Amino acid sequence: MSTRKLLVDVHTHVYLPRYASFLRARAVAPKIFSRPVPGEPGAREDRLVILDNEPSGGRPIGPQYWDRPEKLAFMDKHGIDVSVVSSANPWLDFLSAPEANTLAKELNDDLEGFCSSSPELDSAPSGSGPSIKRLYGLGLLPLVPEASPSDVLKTITQISSLPHLKGVIMGTQGLGRGLDDEELEPVWGEIERNGLVVFLHPHYGVPSSMWGERDNGHVLPLALGFPFETTIAITRMILAGVLDKFPSLKIMLAHSGGALPALSSRLASCIDHDPVVASRLKHNARYYLGQLYFDAVAYGSEELGFGKLRALGSSRMLFGTDHPFFPPLKGTDKWRSVTENLAAINGVAGWGDKEREAVCGGNALRIFNLA
Repeated sequence: MSTRKLLVDVHTHVYLPRYASFLRARAVAPKIFSRPVPGEPGAREDRLVILDNEPSGGRPIGPQYWDRPEKLAFMDKHGIDVSVVSSANPWLDFLSAPEANTLAKELNDDLEGFCSSSPELDSAPSGSGPSIKRLYGLGLLPLVPEASPSDVLKTITQISSLPHLKGVIMGTQGLGRGLDDEELEPVWGEIERNGLVVFLHPHYGVPSSMWGERDNGHVLPLALGFPFETTIAITRMILAGVLDKFPSLKIMLAHSGGALPALSSRLASCIDHDPVVASRLKHNARYYLGQLYFDAVAYGSEELGFGKLRALGSSRMLFGTDHPFFPPLKGTDKWRSVTENLAAINGVAGWGDKEREAVCGGNALRIFNLA
């Protein structure tokens, strides 16, 4: 068995065919619709609209969003050995509880098939044990307002029974009241007990009234709104004591944790000066930063090398690409979400080969129990 190091992508998405068909049947966002291609008589294109009033009428969508050969071709092109695939937002938030419960179970089974039918690696790290597949997945939970917690727990049991699903992807709404909702405590406990990873990913951003009247396309919502949504959601979990009650819970934050690393000391000071919150927590706020995992989708070594993240060590960072979003710009066939994020990992001052290899793949093998 080869001893070469692996490149593992932990932030990579799909809209599985069943879900894409579901979105095609919808008349309001989120939806997939067909429209004429400007300047090309008779030609049509499919567009994905995730949120109301998206700029440019959404984004073009094609097989790269749901086709396994397309995903594997992208991986091969960029030297990615293994991908931990998750459904892209908005997940099931907009459905009724019965719809979400049914669709979650169906999509989890679909994702297991998507991954289990992928090829095995030709080579894997020495001593890695069983063969490693090219694809693994993160399942969906029927987390919607009015959902029955018992149905959510049953879905966790389903995900745990599917050998190629290693965790769950989750938005910030929970059962409609956020992730600090006490009703979620049995959910956190069951996820922890089963050793699943929670990938916390934003969808709603911050209120659109914050962005002003100037047309800035999607820049402000994606560049700032998404990371701040994550920052607020995980901070509410910390303040509620979730990480004290479930210390073995494995939570990975999208987009390198948003603003949390930069604001963790300010957060700690505010907590210390608020006796109501300070008496609720067992540790300083900086401690909880060290309980979390962060994808390395930051696009710059300065961000990855930021003091608070660097202080955590390389063991908490994992490579990701955000595929199939942000496709190549004109003049290149390589995805900058790959090349720039790899360059960022390689450019962090003080990291040697051992640290970079951990971020690129070793950490993922460990926390997702792939080897």
